[in-house]
Amino acid sequence: MASFYERLRYVNWVRKIVYFIVGSLSYPGLAIMSRLRIEGMEDLKTLPKKNVLFVSNHQTYFMDVIAFLHIFCAAKWGKKNKLGFPIYLLNPFTNVYFVSAEDTMRKNFMTKLMALAGSLTVKRTWVEEDKAERKGLSTSDSKKILHALSRSWVITFPQGTTTVFAPGRKGTAFLIKQSRCTVVPIVIDGFNKAFHKKNLQILKKGQKLNVQFKAPLPINYDDSLDAILSQVMDAIEQSDKYKHL
Repeated sequence: MASFYERLRYVNWVRKIVYFIVGSLSYPGLAIMSRLRIEGMEDLKTLPKKNVLFVSNHQTYFMDVIAFLHIFCAAKWGKKNKLGFPIYLLNPFTNVYFVSAEDTMRKNFMTKLMALAGSLTVKRTWVEEDKAERKGLSTSDSKKILHALSRSWVITFPQGTTTVFAPGRKGTAFLIKQSRCTVVPIVIDGFNKAFHKKNLQILKKGQKLNVQFKAPLPINYDDSLDAILSQVMDAIEQSDKYKHL
């Protein structure tokens, strides 16, 4: 059974307060001290209100997700390919969750605060430092994510690590097959140069940040897990063909 703390992340007014706090702290680094370039933001308004899975490459533990949350909120307020003044934090878009490792979200006050913004914590079945083999999601974690998809948007990082060109995990393909969701690829760049990997610290001012929302993938849900995962990895530009570009 979920703890009281875990249940709080599903309470909308709690999430709105967390969005305001985290959004206020992160906005200067994203929109003032960095050069944020957004593509495809205008198409977010045309997406279904639920069963949408955003898949992205991963460069930092938190700033990637925080940037997406800012963009979703700004899009709700009618912004197109820019954030503008963050008045959107007064009434943010909270119909979105993000998948993250359970151990990461328990490390300190900042990670616990971020978890309240809508983290779907999953048990890490491999250890990045040990380079252990990746395994699939547990049944309970899969159900948790599928339930969130049934009523909202979900963000996931198929590689589960910030290591560039790391192989994707079949758990992502499994979720796509099971939910038959709309899959929107996102490609980001510059975040690992601008920000510390594990917190909101700015490492380089004036760094160009790119966030590209691509068109939804034409998924054949009857394809194999390998075929779907290959399509996803290619879309987020983490497949072998992008290694030497």
